[in-house]
Amino acid sequence: MNALFSQAERQLATLPIPIQLTMPDGTRLGAANPRVGFVLKSLRSLSHLVRGRIGPIGEDYVEGRLDIVGSMRDLMGAAAALLKDSPVNGERAGFLSEIGRRAASVMHHTLDRDARQIQFHYDLSDDFYGLWQDPRRVYSCAYYRDPAMTLAQAQEAKLDHICRKLKLQQGERFLDIGAGWGGLLLWAAENYGVDATGITLSKNQHAHVNRLIQEKGLHDRVRMLLLDYRKLDDAEPFDKIASVGMFEHVGRAQLASYFSKIRRLLKPGGLAMNHGITAGGTYNAQLGSGMGDFIEKYIFPGGELVHVSKVLETLSDGGLEAVDVENLRPHYARTLWAWSDGLEAKLDEAYRILPGEQGAKSVRAYRLYLAGCAMAFEQGWISLNQVLCQRQGIFDGTQLDNPPGQAYPFRRDYIYR
Repeated sequence: MNALFSQAERQLATLPIPIQLTMPDGTRLGAANPRVGFVLKSLRSLSHLVRGRIGPIGEDYVEGRLDIVGSMRDLMGAAAALLKDSPVNGERAGFLSEIGRRAASVMHHTLDRDARQIQFHYDLSDDFYGLWQDPRRVYSCAYYRDPAMTLAQAQEAKLDHICRKLKLQQGERFLDIGAGWGGLLLWAAENYGVDATGITLSKNQHAHVNRLIQEKGLHDRVRMLLLDYRKLDDAEPFDKIASVGMFEHVGRAQLASYFSKIRRLLKPGGLAMNHGITAGGTYNAQLGSGMGDFIEKYIFPGGELVHVSKVLETLSDGGLEAVDVENLRPHYARTLWAWSDGLEAKLDEAYRILPGEQGAKSVRAYRLYLAGCAMAFEQGWISLNQVLCQRQGIFDGTQLDNPPGQAYPFRRDYIYR
């Protein structure tokens, strides 16, 4: 035991932020004036700290086996320094490992299981999410076109950025796959005059968006369906499609068929935007040091990330052509810190909205999840890529601005003009 204490003291001395550990018997190690404090109720938590096992430390906090004192920003500064190795180190999976990984992905993404997994996360509580999201409840990476923007302004800039990239036009049929609380769906309908269809597997989101559609008098050209993307009828293809923050739930084994479905849902020459979180490492199946396991258990069951190179590969396998790729990683770090700061400012209210022990566990999990993901985007362990793609149409190479049979002009200036 003394050896473990000595190891902990040596490790604390190397951290960039003063930290103090309080043992179950009241013994204190580390800084006399700490910015972050860990109050341990079990020496097992001390072992996790010494080994740099970030995920198990988080689980100990959620389950009440340790308390954390201090700001989430300071905590994450210490957490990054605790790691022994990069959480995105990994090697290409062997043949048998890849077969096992693929089989697990298929098993985790049946129609019924996906619906349960989505509802586990998104149906937690609309009021809870409303505490720290912007007024439109846009639950994806914002776009800080101007560094002085507020979160709400940056979310509107992101919505418009996507609509511009898609070249949305009055009267076009637009599909939003995984439409969330309706931010993009309604923005596109109100500002670009499209006929818009959104789908979700969240019962709360479905009810919320349909209320907004009625309140705004948009029921004649906007609809929100409680439907899996695999069940969409592709007999009447759409002009434009967006999928924002959804493909992370699809599963690696299903990505090619997912993009193939988007191709069938899209008119020849039409544009689709896939906006989603991607892995920072080329081969790692999830974040190491237990962080991926923590997210799987408490936040996003069934979530799977792939590197952007894999996105482009499976997109091509699905019959689509990538025409523009934009990395918004720093924007997501700032978005997540805004969400984290918003939750930290309203913790008492959060605990009232999510009462009881299970509710308290959820609040503690989200405190770590939001701040931890902000750190992960800052560190480059995960990323965010917007991939604009098209279902190829006829193109003779002589007309760039309005090529017949396709929407993309093969010049970026229309997006930023």
